[in-house]
Amino acid sequence: MSDDFCLDVVKICALLVLLWSPLPDSVRSIIEEGINLYKLHTNKHGRRSPLPDSVRSIIEEGINLYKLHTNKHGRLESTKGIYAKEWVKWEKQLRDILLGNADYLNSIQVPFEFAVKEVLKQLGAIARGEYAAPTSEKRKLGSIVFAAVSLAVPEILGLLNDLAQKDPKVGAFLKDKSIESCITKAHLTLAHKRSHGVTAVAKYGCFLHQKVPVEVAALLFSEKLAALEAKPGCIEGEKVDSKNEWPHVTLWTGEGVVAKDANTLPQLLSQGKATRIDINPPITITGTLEFF
Repeated sequence: MSDDFCLDVVKICALLVLLWSPLPDSVRSIIEEGINLYKLHTNKHGRRSPLPDSVRSIIEEGINLYKLHTNKHGRLESTKGIYAKEWVKWEKQLRDILLGNADYLNSIQVPFEFAVKEVLKQLGAIARGEYAAPTSEKRKLGSIVFAAVSLAVPEILGLLNDLAQKDPKVGAFLKDKSIESCITKAHLTLAHKRSHGVTAVAKYGCFLHQKVPVEVAALLFSEKLAALEAKPGCIEGEKVDSKNEWPHVTLWTGEGVVAKDANTLPQLLSQGKATRIDINPPITITGTLEFF
């Protein structure tokens, strides 16, 4: 693969994303259908892709970044909007990775003439009205702020009730908290846009809607905070890590305290201002990875 040809590949990949919004709905729809089919295939059969991990990863990152962009800005060009810098960074990474894998990509590529013929065949079918685009739900507008594992509230409440019965300290702490009304949703944050950046959040897109085991090892609480120390497990053998220094599930906050302050519980513990109740052995609760 010559440098010129590889650069052309880079430009095509970048332009497909950068110019995605002006594409006709039918063309965009068939591309999205292919992406969704790929996800269904990999969910069922694993990631048996001939592409190097770095190439596959940067492509998936671009797809996820595109989703973040369109959720926030609709069909606004990617050179505009709050993700413009991320697009520039992604395009540079794409260029570097493809150039670095030029020899391998050349060895597995489909003959160019065949690819052009197949694309023209598909576009011809669309032009003749022989392709019916699948219906899809209208995109939910609004910015994705963080990625997290969503957990079932009844399981969290059941765990707390068990701890309260076994440990008087937990029972005394929960006694006047009306914990059932406090916990309407529960999640383990993996990455937050403000703390870790858009790219960090987007990287979890390949695991979206998949089940994740979460190991809960301890309950920490202070006068105004309570949280479970938790650690995400693996999806199909691939480890899911949290970007938070102390992965946890926030349970309760007192007056004048916000949920993110739960990150300070380990520090409060070291200062003697919080209590830790170990869960031995740790229990596992299965959740679902979602964007919020």
